[in-house]
Amino acid sequence: MGAMDPEHPFGKLPASVRAGRERGRDSLFLMAKFRRAGEKAHVAVRVRNLSEGGLMAELPEALDIDEAVEVEVRGLGWVKGRIAWHAEGRTGIAFDRLVDPQLARKPVTGGTMTPSYVKPIIIKG
Repeated sequence: MGAMDPEHPFGKLPASVRAGRERGRDSLFLMAKFRRAGEKAHVAVRVRNLSEGGLMAELPEALDIDEAVEVEVRGLGWVKGRIAWHAEGRTGIAFDRLVDPQLARKPVTGGTMTPSYVKPIIIKG
């Protein structure tokens, strides 16, 4: 086995993956649902970074490169993609379409009313 190329630690990546890596990535930590394409059962995974073109997640097992998968990320819904790489428990997933990673960072809201326990206490007297 030859020496690892530091410019390409996971080997030569497909053009679609390289294009996604050229865009900015947001480092974050959030939970997502993950499943193989076409399956209903899913597992919870940790997402470590997210970009328009894909994400890096911690998966419980290594999957085949180019295997079709689906990930549900808060604010984005279910997104189809393919396994781009896998190394040391982390997996790169290249999305089939571009997404807005900022949507995953927006707070989840339940309505327009402020809960009573958050409202200030006003004493009239």
